[in-house]
Amino acid sequence: MDFAIEEINKNPLLLQNMSLGFDIYNVLHTEWRTLEPPFFWLFLSDKVVPNYNCRRESKSVAALTGPSRITSAHTGTLLQLYKIPQLTFGSFDPILSDHDKFTSLYQMAPKETSLVLGMVSLMLHFRWTWVGLFISEDHRGFQMLSDLREEMDKHRICVAFVEMIPVSTVSFFPKTWSKHHHIIKSSANVIILYGDSDFLEVLMNTLREILMTGKVWILNSQWDVIRSHIHLILDSFHGQLIFSHHHGDISGFRNFIQSANPSKYPDDFYLVSLFLVFLHCSFSESQCGTYKKCPHNASLTWLPGNHFETAMSEESYNIYNAVYAVAHTLHEMLLHQIQMQTVGNGKWMVFSPSQLHPFMKSIQFNNPAGDQVTLDEQRKLEAEYDILNFWNFPEGLRHKVKVGKFSPYGLHGQQLSLHEDLIEWNSRTLENPHSVCSKSCGPGFRNSPQQGKAPCCFDCIPCPDNEISNGTDMDQCVKCPDHQYANRDKNHCLQKSVTFLDYEDPLGLALACIAVIFSVLTAAVLVVFMKHRDTPIVKANNRALTYILLISLTFCFLCPLLFIGRPSMATCILQQTTFGIVFTVVTSTVMAKTLTVILAFNVTSPGKRMRWLLVSRTPNYLIPICTLIQLTACGIWLGTSPPFIDTDTNSEHGHIIIVCNKGSVVAFYCILGYLIFLAFGSFTVAFLARNLPDTFNEAKFLTFSMLVFCSVWVTFLPVYHSTKGRVMVAVEVFSILASSAGILGFIFGPKCYIILLRPERNTLYGFRNKTHSITHIELNLLECLIKWLSDFF
Repeated sequence: MDFAIEEINKNPLLLQNMSLGFDIYNVLHTEWRTLEPPFFWLFLSDKVVPNYNCRRESKSVAALTGPSRITSAHTGTLLQLYKIPQLTFGSFDPILSDHDKFTSLYQMAPKETSLVLGMVSLMLHFRWTWVGLFISEDHRGFQMLSDLREEMDKHRICVAFVEMIPVSTVSFFPKTWSKHHHIIKSSANVIILYGDSDFLEVLMNTLREILMTGKVWILNSQWDVIRSHIHLILDSFHGQLIFSHHHGDISGFRNFIQSANPSKYPDDFYLVSLFLVFLHCSFSESQCGTYKKCPHNASLTWLPGNHFETAMSEESYNIYNAVYAVAHTLHEMLLHQIQMQTVGNGKWMVFSPSQLHPFMKSIQFNNPAGDQVTLDEQRKLEAEYDILNFWNFPEGLRHKVKVGKFSPYGLHGQQLSLHEDLIEWNSRTLENPHSVCSKSCGPGFRNSPQQGKAPCCFDCIPCPDNEISNGTDMDQCVKCPDHQYANRDKNHCLQKSVTFLDYEDPLGLALACIAVIFSVLTAAVLVVFMKHRDTPIVKANNRALTYILLISLTFCFLCPLLFIGRPSMATCILQQTTFGIVFTVVTSTVMAKTLTVILAFNVTSPGKRMRWLLVSRTPNYLIPICTLIQLTACGIWLGTSPPFIDTDTNSEHGHIIIVCNKGSVVAFYCILGYLIFLAFGSFTVAFLARNLPDTFNEAKFLTFSMLVFCSVWVTFLPVYHSTKGRVMVAVEVFSILASSAGILGFIFGPKCYIILLRPERNTLYGFRNKTHSITHIELNLLECLIKWLSDFF
């Protein structure tokens, strides 16, 4: 205040021909004596006569009160009765903004709406997600708690504990510390202290009785370290971070402090007291016997920072602006030539205090530091904050260092700036402290909340197959797109490679080779039968049907080649239709051969009149009839829901398999069921004819071949449904080859054996001399196999 008034009085552009002065009164902390100084100031006595003012010649036009909110509130109820402007220099308080209740009160401090954002930004910067709260139990504390919780919840920061401390009992807090032992044991290493400067000072001094190392304390205001006389080597609050209102540097203030001494300001008894208490010297001759005489250049700057703070505090800066606000208001009134009254026989002219209000409400100016000052709360700017780091040294030496700044006007993500290398932590280590309930879940894991605990307490669960998380503390894993797959660490999606059952694939190459070998073998059997077409074993059971069967089997063995290689629309259609039609020809031919055997024995028996059925080759008509039915079914299938090219992204890890989608699954199983029906019919007829005479009778071989055919395709169904991708295609190809090989082997194997190895039996004479067409050992073996399989099925 001295410095501001001295600056204004020296300024020729402000308040010409007028000087400012001040009276100062000390307000006791006890609420019942708060109004005693204002009464004495107004009435020159603490004895008040209602509606009567003894102080007729008052020069005061405004009152500065603070820093306590209670002091300002109680004083304001009195001053507004006399319409005296009251400027408070304490922290901004929403209650004091009630202009219906406090009509003459103006707050100098900026609003603290951005304080919560600054604190949360600091937590996010250091990744502190587990925070404790010490808050004064008053209306400001409850509002702060609500705002903090809301903003922390947005950023997934959890409150470990909340201690609401009544302002009236804050000094007794350590005595009840046994009830709060969980705070020391808490894993929260970051604790926020919120309250006004008086509350913080008492709380900090009481908490220092309990040593808590490793904790980071965050304060909303600078507490007065001058009045703290406890000197500890280990201080719980070393490394605390303080959010202090940012303000410009006041040029000349340090020089003013350096030159201020009792000889220059003899009427300032506070300054005299400071020199007596801290420098133990005096400028007064009357006190030289008790204290030594101070050097002429003695200065308060000689004192260490823990005794006298030379930097301008928040409250001091508010006082500085309040004095300038009054000066600018008076200046505006002079410019508008407001009527003044003469006091003291014309010695001085004063304004009526009530005349200041219209000008004070609209006043706006820039102070010497360049900061904008306004008393209109609607036009007040949000506060910017300096972040200070408190250092504690032995012997009570303390120091506050500016380590950062928070500005709500910065771009998103750039509002907070910090110099981490300047920060001293309580843990006495260079590493930034951690404050989390659970360690972060790295890439490849997701958070799983622990039941009954805060959201910040969780377990780390690995991502499921084909899902990834590429960040920390992810709530959910993200599934990779169909054309990608998760890597081993499950933190990145990799491009899938396109694949199919190819000839370069060992499985595809093996199946193709088998198909070609069997097709060549079948063609060779056909050549053998055509070469020996006039022999009894070839001519038996309709030689034409044998040729048809061998040609059909050749195509059956070549059919799997349509399943191997990169699928196309043509191959997808030909796969199932060729398979269905060719196998229909095979099964219907086997049925025709079986019926031919039965008719041959029945017609040649005495008294039978069915020779015309055999002569007219009636069984041969089964082939076109059955094939026509299958062609019709295939035509309906292709006309309604034909097969098409599809991709399978889930069957094989890291691969996209190009497959032929059957289109209509019902149609596919209808065609397959029709084939099984024909095969089972052939098996049934052949089984009934198994006991006919063996000469030229291949009924047993037809029975066994159809038994193998049915067994293969009945087994195919569950195996086919239990496989995926290329293996599914391979299963279908294998079933085609196995069933075709069964027919070729069991029908034509014994005949080729006789034709090529035992030609002497391939004559009528050989058959007649033998009861059986095959050796007893071979026949017994086949009969045992047929009987076992028949009993099994």
